[in-house]
Amino acid sequence: MKERTIFVTEEDMQRLNDLVESAERISSRDLQHLRMLKEELAQAEIVTSDEIPADVVTMNSRVRLKDLDSGRESIYALVFPRDADVAQGRISVLAPIGTAIIGYRAGDVIVWSVPAGERRFKLEEILYQPEAAGHAA
Repeated sequence: MKERTIFVTEEDMQRLNDLVESAERISSRDLQHLRMLKEELAQAEIVTSDEIPADVVTMNSRVRLKDLDSGRESIYALVFPRDADVAQGRISVLAPIGTAIIGYRAGDVIVWSVPAGERRFKLEEILYQPEAAGHAA
Protein backbone atom coordinates (compact mmCIF):
# COMPACT_ATOMS: atom_id res chain seq x y z
CA MET A 1 0.00 0.00 0.00
CA LYS A 2 1.32 3.43 -0.99
CA GLU A 3 2.21 5.73 1.89
CA ARG A 4 0.25 8.97 1.86
CA THR A 5 1.14 12.23 3.48
CA ILE A 6 -1.37 13.10 6.14
CA PHE A 7 -1.83 16.67 7.28
CA VAL A 8 -2.55 17.89 10.81
CA THR A 9 -2.91 21.48 11.97
CA GLU A 10 -0.59 22.81 14.67
CA GLU A 11 -3.57 23.23 17.01
CA ASP A 12 -4.86 19.69 16.44
CA MET A 13 -1.35 18.27 16.85
CA GLN A 14 -0.93 19.96 20.23
CA ARG A 15 -4.35 18.87 21.49
CA LEU A 16 -3.96 15.31 20.15
CA ASN A 17 -0.50 14.94 21.70
CA ASP A 18 -1.94 16.14 25.04
CA LEU A 19 -4.81 13.65 24.66
CA VAL A 20 -2.45 10.76 23.91
CA GLU A 21 -0.21 11.68 26.83
CA SER A 22 -3.04 11.83 29.36
CA ALA A 23 -4.84 8.76 27.96
CA GLU A 24 -1.66 6.68 28.17
CA ARG A 25 -1.46 7.43 31.88
CA ILE A 26 -5.04 6.46 32.70
CA SER A 27 -6.34 3.96 30.13
CA SER A 28 -4.90 0.62 29.22
CA ARG A 29 -7.88 -0.42 27.10
CA ASP A 30 -7.13 2.16 24.38
CA LEU A 31 -3.38 1.50 24.21
CA GLN A 32 -3.49 -0.10 20.76
CA HIS A 33 -5.47 2.83 19.32
CA LEU A 34 -3.22 5.31 21.10
CA ARG A 35 -0.17 3.69 19.50
CA MET A 36 -1.82 3.85 16.09
CA LEU A 37 -2.69 7.51 16.61
CA LYS A 38 0.86 8.29 17.75
CA GLU A 39 2.23 6.60 14.62
CA GLU A 40 -0.11 8.61 12.40
CA LEU A 41 0.85 11.86 14.14
CA ALA A 42 4.58 11.07 13.94
CA GLN A 43 4.28 10.79 10.15
CA ALA A 44 2.04 13.81 9.67
CA GLU A 45 2.98 17.02 7.97
CA ILE A 46 2.14 19.80 10.44
CA VAL A 47 0.64 22.94 8.94
CA THR A 48 -1.08 26.07 10.22
CA SER A 49 -4.87 26.32 10.14
CA ASP A 50 -4.55 28.70 7.18
CA GLU A 51 -2.45 26.17 5.24
CA ILE A 52 -4.55 23.04 5.77
CA PRO A 53 -6.15 21.92 2.50
CA ALA A 54 -9.97 22.09 2.62
CA ASP A 55 -10.25 18.41 1.64
CA VAL A 56 -8.34 17.10 4.70
CA VAL A 57 -10.00 15.61 7.79
CA THR A 58 -9.22 17.72 10.86
CA MET A 59 -10.72 17.54 14.34
CA ASN A 60 -14.43 18.40 14.29
CA SER A 61 -14.69 17.72 10.55
CA ARG A 62 -17.81 16.01 9.23
CA VAL A 63 -17.15 13.38 6.58
CA ARG A 64 -18.97 10.92 4.35
CA LEU A 65 -17.36 7.47 4.28
CA LYS A 66 -18.17 4.53 2.07
CA ASP A 67 -17.49 0.99 3.31
CA LEU A 68 -15.91 -0.58 0.22
CA ASP A 69 -16.90 -4.08 1.30
CA SER A 70 -20.60 -3.46 2.01
CA GLY A 71 -21.16 -0.35 -0.11
CA ARG A 72 -22.80 1.34 2.88
CA GLU A 73 -22.22 5.07 3.37
CA SER A 74 -22.06 6.82 6.74
CA ILE A 75 -21.59 10.38 7.91
CA TYR A 76 -19.42 11.04 10.95
CA ALA A 77 -18.02 14.00 12.82
CA LEU A 78 -14.50 13.42 14.20
CA VAL A 79 -14.36 14.61 17.81
CA PHE A 80 -12.36 14.36 21.01
CA PRO A 81 -13.39 11.47 23.30
CA ARG A 82 -15.42 13.66 25.67
CA ASP A 83 -17.66 14.76 22.76
CA ALA A 84 -18.15 11.31 21.22
CA ASP A 85 -21.71 10.04 20.76
CA VAL A 86 -22.08 7.27 18.20
CA ALA A 87 -25.88 7.67 18.14
CA GLN A 88 -25.33 11.28 17.02
CA GLY A 89 -22.63 10.29 14.48
CA ARG A 90 -19.83 11.83 16.55
CA ILE A 91 -16.88 9.42 16.69
CA SER A 92 -13.84 9.73 18.90
CA VAL A 93 -10.42 10.20 17.38
CA LEU A 94 -9.45 7.25 19.62
CA ALA A 95 -12.01 4.94 17.97
CA PRO A 96 -10.47 2.78 15.23
CA ILE A 97 -12.23 4.66 12.41
CA GLY A 98 -11.37 8.02 14.00
CA THR A 99 -7.69 7.16 14.26
CA ALA A 100 -7.81 5.87 10.69
CA ILE A 101 -9.25 9.02 9.06
CA ILE A 102 -7.48 11.90 10.82
CA GLY A 103 -5.33 13.82 8.32
CA TYR A 104 -6.53 12.00 5.21
CA ARG A 105 -8.03 13.63 2.13
CA ALA A 106 -11.31 13.27 0.28
CA GLY A 107 -10.90 10.46 -2.24
CA ASP A 108 -8.42 8.49 -0.12
CA VAL A 109 -9.00 4.80 0.54
CA ILE A 110 -8.26 3.90 4.15
CA VAL A 111 -7.39 0.34 5.15
CA TRP A 112 -6.95 -0.75 8.74
CA SER A 113 -6.88 -3.98 10.69
CA VAL A 114 -9.70 -5.04 12.97
CA PRO A 115 -10.08 -8.33 14.88
CA ALA A 116 -12.13 -9.81 12.00
CA GLY A 117 -9.56 -8.81 9.33
CA GLU A 118 -9.19 -5.62 7.33
CA ARG A 119 -11.74 -2.88 6.77
CA ARG A 120 -11.63 -0.65 3.69
CA PHE A 121 -13.31 2.72 3.48
CA LYS A 122 -13.24 5.46 0.91
CA LEU A 123 -13.31 9.00 2.24
CA GLU A 124 -15.98 10.20 -0.17
CA GLU A 125 -16.34 13.80 0.94
CA ILE A 126 -15.51 16.37 3.59
CA LEU A 127 -18.92 17.87 4.41
CA TYR A 128 -17.53 20.34 6.94
CA GLN A 129 -14.02 21.28 7.99
CA PRO A 130 -13.71 23.97 10.71
CA GLU A 131 -10.61 25.55 9.16
CA ALA A 132 -12.17 25.86 5.69
CA ALA A 133 -15.33 27.31 7.26
CA GLY A 134 -13.30 29.89 9.21
CA HIS A 135 -14.17 28.24 12.55
CA ALA A 136 -10.71 27.03 13.56
CA ALA A 137 -9.91 27.03 17.28
